[in-house]
Amino acid sequence: MSDEQPKLPNRQTPFSEAFKEFICTDWEPYSDELPAPVEAAAFAAQRRDAISALFPDARIVVPAGGLKVRSNDTDFRYRPHSAFAHLTGLGTDREPDAVLVLEPVDGPDGPDGPGGHEPTLYFKPRAPRTDQEFYADARYGEMWVGQRESLDEMAALCGFACAPISQLDDHLAKNADSTQIRVLRDADAAITARVDELRAGTEQASELDDELQVALSELRLVKDSWEAEQMRKACAATAIGFEAVVADLPEAVKRGRGERWVEGIFGLHARHQGNAVGYDTIAAAGDHANTLHWIGNDGDVKDGDLLLLDAGVELDSLYTADITRTLPISGRFTPDQRKVYEAVLEAQQAGIDAAQPGATFSDVHAAAIAVVAKYLHEWGMLPVTPEESLSENGGQHRRWMVHGTSHHLGIDVHDCAQARTENYRQGVLKPGMVITVEPGIYFRATDLLVPEELRGIGVRIEDDILITEDGNEILSSALPRDPDELEAWMAPLMRGEQA
Repeated sequence: MSDEQPKLPNRQTPFSEAFKEFICTDWEPYSDELPAPVEAAAFAAQRRDAISALFPDARIVVPAGGLKVRSNDTDFRYRPHSAFAHLTGLGTDREPDAVLVLEPVDGPDGPDGPGGHEPTLYFKPRAPRTDQEFYADARYGEMWVGQRESLDEMAALCGFACAPISQLDDHLAKNADSTQIRVLRDADAAITARVDELRAGTEQASELDDELQVALSELRLVKDSWEAEQMRKACAATAIGFEAVVADLPEAVKRGRGERWVEGIFGLHARHQGNAVGYDTIAAAGDHANTLHWIGNDGDVKDGDLLLLDAGVELDSLYTADITRTLPISGRFTPDQRKVYEAVLEAQQAGIDAAQPGATFSDVHAAAIAVVAKYLHEWGMLPVTPEESLSENGGQHRRWMVHGTSHHLGIDVHDCAQARTENYRQGVLKPGMVITVEPGIYFRATDLLVPEELRGIGVRIEDDILITEDGNEILSSALPRDPDELEAWMAPLMRGEQA
């Protein structure tokens, strides 16, 4: 389960018998009032039903994953595996080392056929205050990490049965020789190893697990109504973070290493409004914008340059936005910057227009990249025609836009990544899907094929799009894209006025 922290004798203070007796006395009793179910509980139940229907005869094991050592005796901030969160409705930092088990009820040979699954959440409930864990366990003790849920409290939150994690092994071993077991392999190495041990000699065990992983990923391709609303909220929270960054751009310029200042300002708002950032913030000023995944963020932010800010707030539910705006640091684009920006904006709008129900996922990229190729040709950089560059035997335009225009978005920033190609890159867009549309043009300062006046300019514009029954909804529309509107939005913020 969790990575083991090293045992550090010089950090361990012995406890006297007198202390052990004293520490347990005179505490207010725990409340008898049970918490309300988590907001997503009813939707999570429907998701479990969908997986149950796909694998009616299998014991399905979905671990949350354990804590990971960051350095010596400190852990990374915990986040559960996305599939676990999706099937339980638990978000934020719940619940390290927990395991969701879906147990088949009435197998295929039962009198009424498959009877679905009974869920049980196996986790480590809080220890009584008489237990040394209460005061001495730095990972799970109440004095160290706060009050944990009891079995009844966790069951109330999830809306289904819970059991101590200490009982998991016996349950996994029960009828293991006659029960098909599928485990989400990448979530918890120790759980996977135990399941493999129980299935020793079973043919195609890995194939069974691969099928489960694909199914759990594809289950998230179409968002339910609750998920769609979470995405709206994540985009709204992210817009507030962008406003805060723009308001503090003069300070970022003044202080040096301004990319770090930008990252910090956005991170503050992400933590305040949600769980965290959904991914490492890209705060790329000047030529750094031409490094697609620039997360070093150690450069200066200078007047006259552009700032490419790619950032998203992850809510407590773990759903994240993913938005990019390319901002003139002075508040106004230069003519050359605007030239590139407007080309990218036209490409993005073509992609958004193509993001319709019934279109293919690849139609969005094709529409956007055709515009990019057109402008690269007009500017004299393509050695072939746009049509040749866009053909299977071409691709020269990719020198200046190497990435895809879109990806699915949700509880992961690159959601549904294990979905089959025919349902993802070759798939058809359906109402409820959420994708990004994010073309860019990247002219590295060292690229001698780029006109000198355009070198060092990198632009990406990214929005989050919900496919609807009759078109699409731009979830991130609170942040302007038009260059004139963008400048008008930035001006009062940079003067210290309220948005």
